[in-house]
This record gives sequence, C-alpha cells and structure tokens, in this order.
Amino acid sequence: MNNKQETPKEKRERLRQKELVKNPGGSLRDGFSRGENGNLTDLTSGMGWKGTGLLIIVLIVGYILYKTFF
Repeated sequence: MNNKQETPKEKRERLRQKELVKNPGGSLRDGFSRGENGNLTDLTSGMGWKGTGLLIIVLIVGYILYKTFF
C-alpha cells in the first residue's frame, strides 16, 4: 500500500506489527509488569466519585488520628 493512501490508524497498526516482529517478548514483559504493579485508576475507577471521596476522607481521618496519638 502506498504511504500517501495509508491512514494514520493503518500506519500505527503497521508500526505496531513491525515492533512485535522485532521484539516479541517486549509486549509480554510489559503485560507482566503492568499486572504486577497495577494502577491507581484501577482502584478508583470502579468506585465512582462517592467511593473516591470516601477514600480521601478515610485517608485524612487516618492522618489526623496518627498525628494525634503519635
């Protein structure tokens, strides 16, 4: 396919496929490290805004209690 007729989406996919051929273990390693570390958005995304607010309040109250007793 001519590069002038190639859409940006097709170009990204072609480059991704080329990278996978050059380094097949790289994406596997990235997946493992992402699974081990997790992500903060994974924790808060399922809770919604009420759950996130509650988490912030619990952290603040915990900090105040820590400073009061220690």
